[in-house]
Amino acid sequence: MLAWLTAHAAEHATTAQQAVEHGAEHAAPEGSEFIMHHILAQPVIHLPTVLGIDLTITNHVIMMWIVSVVLILLFGLAFRRKRTVPKGLANALESVVAYLREDLILPNLGPEGRAYAPYLLTAFFFILLSNLFGLVPYGATATGNIAVTGTLAMLTFSVGFYAGMRKHGALGYLKHFVPPGIPLFVVIILFPVEILSLFTKHIALAVRLFANMIAGHITILALMMIIFIFKSWLVAGLPLLIIVFSALLETLIALIQAYVFTILSAVFIGQAVADEH
Repeated sequence: MLAWLTAHAAEHATTAQQAVEHGAEHAAPEGSEFIMHHILAQPVIHLPTVLGIDLTITNHVIMMWIVSVVLILLFGLAFRRKRTVPKGLANALESVVAYLREDLILPNLGPEGRAYAPYLLTAFFFILLSNLFGLVPYGATATGNIAVTGTLAMLTFSVGFYAGMRKHGALGYLKHFVPPGIPLFVVIILFPVEILSLFTKHIALAVRLFANMIAGHITILALMMIIFIFKSWLVAGLPLLIIVFSALLETLIALIQAYVFTILSAVFIGQAVADEH
């Protein structure tokens, strides 16, 4: 009997230890882990790795799909009927498009801007909706992922490179990186610097959008952690006020960052098609 009780107790102790270990593994993340859990991309559908590329679908990928579908439906439904004078949603969207084209794109690109306006307008609305959807509860900010912003900056670089080559030709475009009338030894030094500067500008374009979108989320999540750490309504008041203010500020930042990315993209493409730098 004693042997049976001892074995029974040992079995329960083992079960309890396994339960504790299981609970520790699946416990809610705390501190910095909690913040990173809500910022970093989280796998949703696990897929195999092909040629060293992980094809797993994350929440950021799903958010980009949602944003793309919303944009297609939004513009498709708004302009499904051709009218001389648009009304409602179509009028609002056309006002934004007209403002961006007339006050942002054409002043930086000149007549060439009409050819590249579709890309710049698409980038603006995609970034804007991605930023705003990241503020929705249970949503995810795709533009808070450096891979996403890096790809957008790469697209701007590719469009600018194509625009410069298209207008000036290969040799003419390369001449833009070297001012005329300078000695050869200066050209040897200056040309690599200008090429490096071209890449650096687009890297900064990606980092700027990524950093601004992720900074607000980190601030809000850090303030939330203060409330849970102290577990007191006396402490919760001020952080809650700051969280509300930060959330409102993030809405404005979402619009500003979409505008900044678009105007800088227009400037970079405009430099590529300009006759002189």
